[in-house]
Amino acid sequence: MVKIDLITGFLGSGKTTFIKKYAKYLIDQGENIGILENDYGAVNVDMMLLKDLEGENCELEMIAGGCDADCHRRRFRTKLIAMGMCGYDRVIVEPSGIYDVDEFFDVLRDDPIDRWYEIGNVITVVDAKLELELSDEADYLLASEAANAGCIVLSRSQEATEEEIKNTIAHLNQAMEKVQCKRRFADEIVVKDWAAFDDTDYEKLLSCGYVPENYRKMHIEEGETFKSLYFMNLDKTKEEITKAAKNILEDKECGQVFRIKGFLKDEEGKWMELNATHQEMRICPIPEGQEVVIVIGEELNEEKIQQYFSM
Repeated sequence: MVKIDLITGFLGSGKTTFIKKYAKYLIDQGENIGILENDYGAVNVDMMLLKDLEGENCELEMIAGGCDADCHRRRFRTKLIAMGMCGYDRVIVEPSGIYDVDEFFDVLRDDPIDRWYEIGNVITVVDAKLELELSDEADYLLASEAANAGCIVLSRSQEATEEEIKNTIAHLNQAMEKVQCKRRFADEIVVKDWAAFDDTDYEKLLSCGYVPENYRKMHIEEGETFKSLYFMNLDKTKEEITKAAKNILEDKECGQVFRIKGFLKDEEGKWMELNATHQEMRICPIPEGQEVVIVIGEELNEEKIQQYFSM
């Protein structure tokens, strides 16, 4: 049977960066893998960020966005059936940061998928410098995406203080309590710079499995409380886009912005990846890009955000 792993985590937690390292390790071990970008968005930026993994032992697939939850689930099921015929050793699923994890388990129980796939690991990525002032809806997403994890991996732990890490873990456990889940996290949390991961670390991840757990459900639809706003063909310089991103993150009238990501060109016309949060503004070279900037957050004010990109 094909192993299938779910790599989940709250908006802007660093799932795609983690998958690049996790998948590369598997490829280096000789595994033939497929990565499924299972997102609701109309433009899948994260898939472009994984392009350098494509090769003889790694293929990328995606589910087209712009559909409702039921349609999305049908497409997920259909894509898994198609990928089940490709001879992969393992499939890695990266969902949206706003994702009902029950969908993953429910679809994997369907026939014929249950005869082709074996659930391997559920790994949840949590920002070590987690913002502590989150809404009840955001706390629910945080808890629901961690409840079934075999392992919690902290992103940017090398940049966080001991106090910040302690507060993040405490907040995660408080979120678990809010959704009436009895689970609390301690030993399942990996606190280490991903660049320093060795074979022992990866073997721990590859054997972490998942935990069947119950919690109080809250219905959250992509595009209602939480949104992704897409801004195409901005015709702005690198400096103008980064300035707009900084202003949007700082302006409370824009809503609770968690992350701004996308692509821009430098002075020489080369593509750069933009990844901005309240903690950092990261711009890195990338072979391919697309003229799009995506603002992700809660209760977003599209008109106000548009004003910054129009300046």
